[in-house]
Amino acid sequence: MKKQILTLCGILFASFAITAQVQTPQPSPSAKIEQRVGLTDITLEYSRPAMRGRTIMGDLIPYGEVWRTGANENTKITFSDDVKIGGKALKKGTYAVYTVPNASSWDVIFYSDANNWGNPEKWDDSKVALKTTVSTESLPFDIESFTILFGDITNNSAMLDILWERTYVGVKIEVPTEKKAMASIEDALNGPSARDYFSSAMYYFQEGKDIKKAKEWVDKAVGMQEEGKVPFWMLRQKALIYHKAGDKKGAIKAAKQSLAAAEEANNPDYVKMNKDSLKEWGAM
Repeated sequence: MKKQILTLCGILFASFAITAQVQTPQPSPSAKIEQRVGLTDITLEYSRPAMRGRTIMGDLIPYGEVWRTGANENTKITFSDDVKIGGKALKKGTYAVYTVPNASSWDVIFYSDANNWGNPEKWDDSKVALKTTVSTESLPFDIESFTILFGDITNNSAMLDILWERTYVGVKIEVPTEKKAMASIEDALNGPSARDYFSSAMYYFQEGKDIKKAKEWVDKAVGMQEEGKVPFWMLRQKALIYHKAGDKKGAIKAAKQSLAAAEEANNPDYVKMNKDSLKEWGAM
């Protein structure tokens, strides 16, 4: 019995040791900023070390060496669209932000491998997606906690502001707002797309709504396709909608077209479905 009690106590102690966790504040707390600039979403994730009476630039952060631009994991930035940084093109995606601080300028580097704890174990120049050099500015007061934020936000650009101690660095980010807005306006003025008509037709068909309207919309979707290249799956749905609308002749015609297109595409599932329907409708 004594042995069993000791074993039970050991299990309870081990369980307590596993589950009990002391919570203390991080010396370099993490931060996440989500900012929309024009029509582009930008997300920034970084950690914020503090001065704590230390000399930062040129001492804690040596000049001329690659820095993780924060603490802990590398700083990450994500763009939902292609952008321009310092006038240079950068593809949409997630990047690590590394910097090389100097007294009068910084190199700001967007590195395609964003999964590093601090600097990469081995630096790979082929992963440098973009590098730009910006001048530093002196601040009239200390910034105690390392800070990155977005400033000077307009419809077309924003500044990535980096501040610590008495140093400020600003990197201009340009976003494709005009291009996206014009494309959206043109799409709207051109009216619904084939996809819009097809989705609407399918919703009405599946939900048992006005089948005549579904038939009208599927005809518009098919009519917007290149002649002779209507997808077999679209023709299949047209056949089903026509049949439900009571147009058996039109349903058979569409099913035969879908069958031919499915055979050409070597899609056995749609070949079978169309043959089954044609048999059911007395056309085979």
